[in-house]
Amino acid sequence: MTELTLGRVSADRARLLRLLQEYGVYLGVLVLLLVNIAFTPHFLSGENFRTQAVQVAPVLVVALGMALAIGTEGVDLSVGSVMALSTSLISLYLGYGVWIALLAALLGGIVVGLANGSLVAFVGVQPIVATLALMVAGRGLALVMLPQLKQVNDPDMAALGSGDLLGVPYLVLIAAGLALLVAFVVRRTTFGRQLLAIGDSRPAAQLAGLPVRRVLILVYVLCGALAAFAGVLATARLTASDPTSLGTLMELSAITAVVVGGTPLSGGRVRIGGTVAGAVLIQLLTATLIKHDLPPSWTQIAQAVVIVLAVYAARERGKR
Repeated sequence: MTELTLGRVSADRARLLRLLQEYGVYLGVLVLLLVNIAFTPHFLSGENFRTQAVQVAPVLVVALGMALAIGTEGVDLSVGSVMALSTSLISLYLGYGVWIALLAALLGGIVVGLANGSLVAFVGVQPIVATLALMVAGRGLALVMLPQLKQVNDPDMAALGSGDLLGVPYLVLIAAGLALLVAFVVRRTTFGRQLLAIGDSRPAAQLAGLPVRRVLILVYVLCGALAAFAGVLATARLTASDPTSLGTLMELSAITAVVVGGTPLSGGRVRIGGTVAGAVLIQLLTATLIKHDLPPSWTQIAQAVVIVLAVYAARERGKR
């Protein structure tokens, strides 16, 4: 094989990897849709699409915050525990009114995010270590406040979880609105540009005089607040607070959605559209396996395989 031919093969391979990273998540969603249309009974029913959309909403909300953290070359492993903490706080404060309960849940997420951001920005702890500590502590605190499942009997929470506007569930509208808001923040604001600059090169950002510590703290506060809000949405949908299981392995689903959506773990870039598609992909994958009577453990294995493939594609692209 001549040198010219080898060069063309290498260029074609690089182009293919680039296309897979940019658009592979959308292709994956399309393939899963076609597979389900062909082999899953009643998949095209309106009720099924409503169910899938409602279930993906909390995952997407968490993934939006995770995308911001990964964009700074960080990660937040505490998001699942923040959801558990959020549902415990809702149950504890619901007697004072639904707005007080929602405020308490969001404040809980903000406090965890502030702790994560402070450890990363001021103490210099690696994000994976800092958020791992809060992952353990947050779940433990949630179980101390609410050791077992408790029904949430509130008409406003029930309306949030099951209500709709013109046939579109509130949960879906809220998740879509948050996705648009986060996309605007990343692309159109000074904070978004600073976030990407820090992820691209933190030393260079510091030399340029950017408020690195402030941005990092705000990123983790937003990540915590979004995770807490996802806990609110999940609690409203289930009409129950269950800190023992709510948010379990949510960090895996969120990271998968973000990475598969084209946001590199090396930071410096955030793809919100890809993150939305990644969350949909994870939900369709989970639903497909469940509908075909495969055990839940297969979902985790499938997510792990998807992450490895996405990271490999990003690594190969980075070599060129």
